[in-house]
Amino acid sequence: MVALARVVARQRAEMDRLRDAAATSAVLERAKGALMATTGCSPDAAHEELLQRAKSGNRTLLEECWLTLGSLVPAELQAAELQAAELQAAGAADTRRPGTVPWEAGATATGDLVDVLGQVGRDLVEVGSAQELAGSLLEHLAPEVGADAVMLYERRHGGGLDLIGHAGLSATLAAQWHHVPPLTGVPPVDALEAGEPRWLEDVVGDPRRDLLIGDPPERWRSRAWLPVPGGDTARVALGVLRRPAGAFAPRERELLRAVARLCAGRLRAFDAPREGADDDTTRNVQSVLDAVPGAAILLTPLRAASGEVEDYRIDAATSEAVDVFGRTGREMVGSHVLESYPSVAGEPLWLGYLDALVTGVPFESEPFAYQDVSEGVPVTATYSVRAAPLGDGLLVTWLRHDPVDRQEQRLSDVQRLGNLGWANWNLVTQEITWSPQTYAVLGRDPALGPVPLERLPELVLPQDAAPLAHAITRLVHRARAFDVPFRVQAPDGVRHLRIVAEAVTEPDGTAADVHGFMQDLTAQRSAELALVESERAMLLQRGVLQAERALAARLQHALLPLPSGPVLLAGLRIEVAYLPAQSGIHVGGDWFSAIQLSDDAALFVVGDVAGHGIGAVATMAQLRFTAKGMVSTGSSLTDALARLNRLLLHSRDSRATATMVLARYDPGTHVLTWAQAGHPPPLLVRGGEVRYLGRPKGMLLGASAHPVFESAQTRLEPGDRLLLYTDGLVERTGEGIDAGFDRLADAVRDHERRSGTLEALLGSMLPEERRDDVCVLDIRMPLDADAGAV
Repeated sequence: MVALARVVARQRAEMDRLRDAAATSAVLERAKGALMATTGCSPDAAHEELLQRAKSGNRTLLEECWLTLGSLVPAELQAAELQAAELQAAGAADTRRPGTVPWEAGATATGDLVDVLGQVGRDLVEVGSAQELAGSLLEHLAPEVGADAVMLYERRHGGGLDLIGHAGLSATLAAQWHHVPPLTGVPPVDALEAGEPRWLEDVVGDPRRDLLIGDPPERWRSRAWLPVPGGDTARVALGVLRRPAGAFAPRERELLRAVARLCAGRLRAFDAPREGADDDTTRNVQSVLDAVPGAAILLTPLRAASGEVEDYRIDAATSEAVDVFGRTGREMVGSHVLESYPSVAGEPLWLGYLDALVTGVPFESEPFAYQDVSEGVPVTATYSVRAAPLGDGLLVTWLRHDPVDRQEQRLSDVQRLGNLGWANWNLVTQEITWSPQTYAVLGRDPALGPVPLERLPELVLPQDAAPLAHAITRLVHRARAFDVPFRVQAPDGVRHLRIVAEAVTEPDGTAADVHGFMQDLTAQRSAELALVESERAMLLQRGVLQAERALAARLQHALLPLPSGPVLLAGLRIEVAYLPAQSGIHVGGDWFSAIQLSDDAALFVVGDVAGHGIGAVATMAQLRFTAKGMVSTGSSLTDALARLNRLLLHSRDSRATATMVLARYDPGTHVLTWAQAGHPPPLLVRGGEVRYLGRPKGMLLGASAHPVFESAQTRLEPGDRLLLYTDGLVERTGEGIDAGFDRLADAVRDHERRSGTLEALLGSMLPEERRDDVCVLDIRMPLDADAGAV
């Protein structure tokens, strides 16, 4: 019996030893994985680093492993668990082994996090790209925090964010949100700017405050955006999106913070390969492309974990290559194809690229039309593209087809519309060429022929001859380009002209050819002189401030004339109020329209362009008249909003934004159909009850290239009152918009009881000093209206 007891004791001791060895090995592997993920080092280097830390800290290797894993958990949670471990130790001190640390005791929350983080760190070591990283994170975070999608955005040097990895998203949605501009109110941008996580857990309030990714934004009802540490400032944002609503639990928040820290090292580990533009092959190709004329780029395919090509990165480009953002040559290196041309995904051109990669046979496209944007104006041109395999990538060249006669017609139109003409003087052959418009600009008979460059001052007024002669001398002898104004005596009087010229030189610097243009600025100069005289008269009469205010008031009245009183339109009684901001002297971008359409229906429009000043007024006028024209010619309300959105995106100031409400009233059915773009909802008063109409979908104009606009209908009844207004009526500094809506509803309810005027209503609503313009359309249906008409 004694011998048997000894055998059993030895077996138990051996089992305990093996169990402890297995536990130690598992903890060691998790600690190595976490260290490799956070620093990007190799497995051997991670093991050596743990040994060195244990030796310098006079700790065992097991203790050092637990400390390394515990460092990923926030200090406050560690402190709580340390206290719990100490309490446990006080009750069972004789059962603890020497050398154990707090995170080894019990299945506590911290121990749970450490175990999860160890598994995450171990798996992150195996990923080789940001796309694989996102997939690995989703695999771990789905069961831990209920994640349905993961996104990784990287901050661009020029501003904005690029999507570098994603999981749980469709390819279409990823392409649509591949690039995020540097806008405020975008959670991943805000998280990087603040250096703190953004927890989006308010299903109702978040879409009002922030621009949420996805359409509809309710697809993910709770979201978290965390900055991934990296140097002085974070450059990568980790997004975790969940379909269920609800707040992230404290354990979930701490886990996500620790996972973000784990991602930092792994991103550094494969950061250099992802940049991809420093290897010898790419440098050699770029050197060749620098010397090649025409448009050409080197594309490197970006593949998903499955091997599917998701996008292409530009790794080299010729100096003549240009993208839709105006970047040329080497400025394009590092950008992605779908960033500039998202619409090509799945198109024949895209399929041709894939075929060239797979077969190794160059792809040549048929000529196709593509709409570019040049100087903010859409321009349709015809292109041919050729893609030839080069290494693991594609060398892509393209040619733009423009018929010569079309180019000549465009040049002629430009000269005529711009009232300018071109001229060329060959100083070697003495050949002189003027366009017909140059003679018209100078008021010179074409039968007299062109004038040599040195004799050009003989055509101008004597007082302007010397400056022009001096500029010509510097151009001929020093190749100094010039832009000189001068005047000539034409049959119709004195003309104010401008000549701009530059020289083409020989290798020794001698000017060989001079070309330039002449432009008639008489009308512009006359307008400038008239304006100067007008301003001078106003300054003498009322002073600088009064003159500017008077000019602003006149401009506002010209663009937005107000009726002198109520008007009747389609059986409705309409009152209009427009109150400019009282702080400052700038005119604003608020406007309204109330017109009768050709089918006896009525069109009501209220809009607000962001900002003040001439730019806002110009945008306001453009939107106001364009909206009226579109609806008047048969466009639907939603189609008009979509086209106005494109107009803003392609305008000269592509950063301009605006809100708008469009409403069409049919007097036969008394039905009001309306749509909106980021605008406050109309307020309806019926039978003493005041309520806001439910807003159909509609995004701020100018904020997105692919917005969705929907319309809604409301049937007006006799006695109804409908208010369309701009946000200046309800917004106050330091106050939420909901409070402004409540204040307006209370004021209208009280106004109805007193039967006051619109002026009285505005007086009760607005403060003494207004910082924003206010525009209101007060629409009333008379009590005697025929509600049953069809």
